[in-house]
Amino acid sequence: MDEDLERLLPLLGDYLCNRPRAITAQDMATLTADGLPAEEAWRLLLAALVGLDTVDDPADRALYRRCFPKMCHVLDAEAVRQDPYLATIRFPEASDGVWRFTQERYAPWEAFVCDDFRTLADGRTLPQIGCFAEAFAYPAVLENGRLWMSVTPNEIATIRPVAEAAFGETVALGLGLGYFAFMALQNPNVRRVTVVERSSEALRLFERHLLPQFPRQECLRLVQADAFTWMQEAYPKMQPDFLFADLWHDVSDGLSMARKLRPLAAASPRTVYHAWIEKTMAVYDETFSCAFCCANAINSRSLAISAGAG
Repeated sequence: MDEDLERLLPLLGDYLCNRPRAITAQDMATLTADGLPAEEAWRLLLAALVGLDTVDDPADRALYRRCFPKMCHVLDAEAVRQDPYLATIRFPEASDGVWRFTQERYAPWEAFVCDDFRTLADGRTLPQIGCFAEAFAYPAVLENGRLWMSVTPNEIATIRPVAEAAFGETVALGLGLGYFAFMALQNPNVRRVTVVERSSEALRLFERHLLPQFPRQECLRLVQADAFTWMQEAYPKMQPDFLFADLWHDVSDGLSMARKLRPLAAASPRTVYHAWIEKTMAVYDETFSCAFCCANAINSRSLAISAGAG
């Protein structure tokens, strides 16, 4: 871990958790009035709001130049909307018991985690922070009025490449709203997808409202079971070609689960194993205590959710 990342993570974590909508359209209009590109304007505003003095402090200015252009991005909203899952799946405007399907939104210029940590050509590893220049809606499910599950741009960016790499007999630990399963079923190299999900409520909602819209439904098998129990009892016998674990909300709860899963996954040496946000967890795992992770983790569903819900 270099000093840049050690300094930036707490600053970014605080901003994302507490004031992700601090940059306004008026701020952007003022800074771009003389021709400054919008992405550069947003980066400069973000740097100032997290506490960097890029005008009078040479060290902060150098830190900005080293990190922010590779770390902070204005995303293409229409390109994200064309994701196959978002373009295909229609969430009902409906309630089901304590559950309600809805749309959460990012405000224009609102900051959120948009991808896994990225390793650069020079060996540095940086988080990825994004925004849209317009309001952006994404599907979500509320439980008793609280956000339970969603499909955010961050989840698309971190899960889609894994689904595209899957092949043969594929297993997913954790269902969510079925994003990985949907994208894996789109992959012609995948023969069958088995999803292991503990929550009977998640399975019921999925089967009733989302599964009818899925491709290749005959190639999808849903198993209600605790993932760790299934890994101990069924996985060594099945030995699938590909395994994807997506059981955690963020680094703070994911590190311990990922550590527990690694030896279980190794019971099938032939299986290609991936875990959600594994690059991010590797950074925290090698560098910080669990207390730091809980306070400062910046690639998480909880942060994406808190930013989106506002």
